[in-house]
This record gives sequence, C-alpha cells and structure tokens, in this order.
Amino acid sequence: MQTQKVINHIVNWLKDYAVKANVKGYVVGVSGGVDSGVVSTLCAMTGLEVLLLEMPIRQKEDQVNRAQDHIEDLKKRFPNVQGKTINLTPTFEAFEDVVENHVEGRWSNNLALANTRSRFRMVTLYYFGQLHGLLVCGTGNKVEDFGIGFYTKYGDGGVDVSPIADLYKTEVYKLAKELNLIESIQNAIPTDGLWDSDRTDEDQIGATYPELEKIQKEYDTKTVDDYEGRDKEVFIIFDRMHKAARHKMVPIPICDIPEEWRND
Repeated sequence: MQTQKVINHIVNWLKDYAVKANVKGYVVGVSGGVDSGVVSTLCAMTGLEVLLLEMPIRQKEDQVNRAQDHIEDLKKRFPNVQGKTINLTPTFEAFEDVVENHVEGRWSNNLALANTRSRFRMVTLYYFGQLHGLLVCGTGNKVEDFGIGFYTKYGDGGVDVSPIADLYKTEVYKLAKELNLIESIQNAIPTDGLWDSDRTDEDQIGATYPELEKIQKEYDTKTVDDYEGRDKEVFIIFDRMHKAARHKMVPIPICDIPEEWRND
C-alpha cells in the first residue's frame, strides 16, 4: 500500500468535506485503540478544529491511559486539537439501575447493555458536535463496517463521515506506523471496550483480523466448499456474522405506498 498517498488522500477528503458542509471541523471519540488513533490524527492533519473526546464507562485502566496519552500527544503536535474527558459511567449505571433483566449470564441482555455504552457515546459526540459546529467522524474499518458488522447500530455506527471504512485493519496499522502514533496505540490489542471483562475482538469474534480479511477479499467469489481447515472455520464465522449484520449495512427500508392509493 502506498501509505503516504492514502494518508494525503484521506486528509484532503476530510478537509474538503468539512469545508463544503460549512462546519468548523470534526469531533472524534478516542478509545485508546488504533482505529480512533489513526482517525483522530488524520482529522488533526486537516488543520481544522478537532475535538477529541475520551468517554470512559467502567473502562480498563490501560485503555484510559492509552486514550489520554494519545490525546496529549496530538495536542502537542497540532495546535488545532483540543481534548476532553466525559465520564459516562454514572450515566450508564443510572440506566443500568432502571432497566430489567440485566443479570450477568444473560448473554442477549448483556449485549444490549454493552451496545448501550456505545450509544451513550454517540449521543455525547453529537452533543458536542452540535455545540461546536463539528461533524462526528467515524472510526470503523472495512472488516467491521462491511464484513462482519462488528459495531453498534446507532452507536459507533452513528456518524457523519467514515474516513477509514475502505481500509482493512492491517492497513490501518500501517497508517498508524507511518503517522508515528504513540507505541502503546500502535501495539494495542483490538477491543471494543464495551464490557467489564477483558474481551478482545478476537475473543468475541473467534478469528483474527488478518484471517477475516482473507475471507472478505474472496467472499464474493468463493463458497465454504472452497476452503478447508482453519480457513473453512473462519469462512463459517465470517459468513454467519455478515448475514446476521446485513441490516446494519443497507439503507433503512421504506415501505412504499402505491401512488394510486393516495387518491380517494
């Protein structure tokens, strides 16, 4: 990959989009992961106003430290960057107290609560975006957004622009190295940060991003019968998750009303 060309292209795209939208810049949620690290840096490189929000909800200390270190690093490198921490733990726990059936062990309900964390962050991003005239910049990559749908609908999927959604995770790591992100971000193990326990993306998905990328690149031209061994296992994982998440990847369906019914 011609990394520097990709970086320049995304930076120019972000700048042009914001100017045409007549906004001041971007607000980005920073989690301590490589995706948000890369996106926030690209936004900073536009020279436009950039607000970085760290929004912990019972977050692990290492995630908080990485996010805060990254924000401080960007503030030193770019005068157009500001950072803010919004502790959403009390908000989440107040919600947790009033909903029913959130007992540990009920997987579907726990997932619903986990997704609620992401949705609280989305609401917070749009609050500050509207307050300061900024667009919400998404941090999803190609595997998450268009492969297995590994994101929360109207959570981290609720954004105005998606600058790295056409990049695979391995390509995002290449950008992180080229952009000279802090070492802890470059070496961060992917996690969605939605659980109290230490659940990595691989733990939840059952496959690594390089394994998933291989299948995604071949998905339209091969079937499960074309694989064997570990590749076959990953294809089954990818296929199941992709089909289950199709509703996230297509426009909201509209029930069309026949025109002749509009006339009495």
